[in-house]
Formats: sequence, C-alpha cells, structure tokens
Amino acid sequence: MFSRLLSLSKRPLSSLSEQEVLALAISSEEDDSRIYFAYADALKDKYLDSAKVFEDMGEVENAHKTMLIDMHRRRFGERIPLIRREHVKGFLTRKPDWLRHNQSLDAMRREAETMETQAYNFYVEAAKNTSDAATRQLLGDLALAEQGHEDIARMLTEKHVPEGARKKEDEAAHRQFLLTYVQPGLAGLMDGSVSTLAPIFAAAFATQDTWQTFLVGLSASVGAGISMGFTEAAHDDGKLSGRGSPLKRGLACGIMTTLGGLGHALPYLIPHFWTATITAGIIVFFELWAIAFIQNKYMETPFLRAAFQVVLGGGLVLAAGVLIGNA
Repeated sequence: MFSRLLSLSKRPLSSLSEQEVLALAISSEEDDSRIYFAYADALKDKYLDSAKVFEDMGEVENAHKTMLIDMHRRRFGERIPLIRREHVKGFLTRKPDWLRHNQSLDAMRREAETMETQAYNFYVEAAKNTSDAATRQLLGDLALAEQGHEDIARMLTEKHVPEGARKKEDEAAHRQFLLTYVQPGLAGLMDGSVSTLAPIFAAAFATQDTWQTFLVGLSASVGAGISMGFTEAAHDDGKLSGRGSPLKRGLACGIMTTLGGLGHALPYLIPHFWTATITAGIIVFFELWAIAFIQNKYMETPFLRAAFQVVLGGGLVLAAGVLIGNA
C-alpha cells in the first residue's frame, strides 16, 4: 500500500525530455560505479581476484558516465538536471550500501549480472515506449552500451578470476557460511531439540496437563535459546577464529535452539493428552532426522553414523524424561 502511494509521485518515462533521459543515464552510471567500487572494497581483504573485477567494472561505468556527460555538455550545456532512477516509474532501484554490506560473494556476482541485464532491458523497453525519433535513438544507444557492459564484465572475470581462483574463492565463501551460520545453527538445533526433551516429557507424564506442559516447553525453549545465543556470541568475537560476526552466530544459534525446543512443545496446545504426546513424539522423530540430514549435508558426517548418534542421544534424554515424569 505504502509503495503504491510512493509510486504515484514518480514520473512516467514518457514524460521525460531527452535532456532528462540523458541526466537519468548519467546518475545511473554514477550509482552503478559506486556499487562496484563498494563491492571491491568489501572483497579486497578476502577475495582479491574478484575485488579486481569489480574495481575494473567500476572504472568502466565511470568511463561511460564521462562520455554521457560530454554528450550532455555538447547538446544541452553544463547544467545537468537532478533526476535519479527512484524518480521514474519502472526504473530499477539499487539497494543502499548498508543493505548490501553483508552480501556474500555469490550474491554480489548475481547482483552485478542482474544490474547489467536489467539496465539493458530497461533502455530497450524505454525506447519502445518513446515516439520521438531522436529519443529512441538515444535510448537504443544506451541499451547497446549496457549490452556491451555484460561482455566487459565477462572479459574482466576471465582476466582476473580464472577457474582455479574462482573455485578457491567459492570454497572460502562456503567455509565462511558453514562457520558463521551452519555450525552455530546446528549446535543450537541439537541443544534445543535434545536438551528440552527431558523437561517437556517429564512435565507431560507428571502432570497429564497439556497446558502446563506447553508452558514448561515454552519456557525451556526460550530460555535455552537466549542462553545459547548469548554464549555463542560472547565466547568468540570471530576475529582470530575467522568464524564471522558474533551477532550473526549468536542469532543463528539462539533462534535454532528455540525452534528445536518449540517443535515438540507446540503439540501440547492440543487439549487431549495422548494426541498431543503422540504428535510431539512424531515431531521429535523429524527433528532428529533433520539434524542427521544437516550433519550429513554440510558437515560431511556419514548419514547412518549421524542418525545413530542423534537417535541414541535423543532416545536416552527422552527416556529419562518419561521415567522422571512417571516416578
């Protein structure tokens, strides 16, 4: 709703003069060059080869901006109208730096490809919707320039990031993903799923009250999530270990811990005790299977071994909870 109201203040492309279209192209090229330079700065410490690609792409965009400014100076003089992509309906918008700051290397590559492709498509569509011959010619030239950017990006990648270097960077990015998200999240899921089995099922069999059992499960899950999240974030700042942002790791661990416990606590919102307990037991089975699957997929643990370890540990905790609840 809010976005629709904002769009009403934007001008249609058909209302722009040739000078305004040229000014829009200049500002767009400038924005794109800044994005590429920001990517280069973000990558230079870990992915030097890809940083060089984005550095050169930023220089290319700057060169095109200079050409467009020279064209504007020849046709319309020194003063360039202030018009940006967010002022025009249907024009592409780019994320600000603070929203792109934590993008992965693959996400940066994908966005760069999308930027060039979408800019080309925009100019092609803009040319179709313009009746003035000179404006159509201008938009067509801009479309060809953007199409050329895609070829330049491909050549720059081949120049700076040969197959071996790209594979090495991809492996480093995957390892960082494992260290920052998968390992803390898996630890949280295991702790939340297994450690809460005993208190939840002990409360269930001791009270036979589904609502009281749910409250025990909710408090155990949220408490474990907060504890695990703070512990993960506080014990390692990630600078020496290379495990990444403590905030990201803490959130991954805390959220997955809470979800692991809530999975078999939520069924106790069902008022019938045995229906709730059987449902919780089924969910426990899927939780333990999910843990084994993640260990196998991301940590390269053989699935049967992972399943045996998780099922054995979970089964022992579950049995302890049932025995204590019936005592």
